[in-house]
Amino acid sequence: MAENPSPQHPAPVHFRERLWPSWWIWVVTLGLGATAAVAFMPVGIGWGVVAGIIALGLIAFALVISTPTIEVRDETVRVGRATIEREFIGDVTGYRGAAAYHQRGPGLNGIAYMCIRGWIDPVVRIGITDERDSTPYWLTSTRRPEELTAALGGVMVQYREPVESSEAEAGSSPDATDEPGTA
Repeated sequence: MAENPSPQHPAPVHFRERLWPSWWIWVVTLGLGATAAVAFMPVGIGWGVVAGIIALGLIAFALVISTPTIEVRDETVRVGRATIEREFIGDVTGYRGAAAYHQRGPGLNGIAYMCIRGWIDPVVRIGITDERDSTPYWLTSTRRPEELTAALGGVMVQYREPVESSEAEAGSSPDATDEPGTA
């Protein structure tokens, strides 16, 4: 009987995060369970309690089972259900605040892979360099964008709204003229 001289050990994890629902999502879950209980109270108090507990359990189960994981290993990166080899990772950039909003909204490419959770503000954009993949980048929510970008060799950026100076606005208006005395 031949033995395998090198047992398979999983590659070490450089970064791992579960995108758990925020506390207020759990409060909403309790409210929905209570709503189900109240809806069944006319049938009977026992039925109302049972319906509330079942609704609460089902919603909590759905939240837990659908919580995605971000994982960075030596060879692969996994975000939610998607996995890619590290060799196909391009530029990695983390965003917070207004910059994160811009990435999730006006700056979003419609064919990008997204793992966004509304209760998590920061995002990380992971560029994809695989020419066989039409996805230009992945955009994922994360509570720890600095750590994720560091694990992938990326950077954090500060987003600043473009500010136009009052001189540029006055000089570019159609009413502005260089000649004095013309109206």
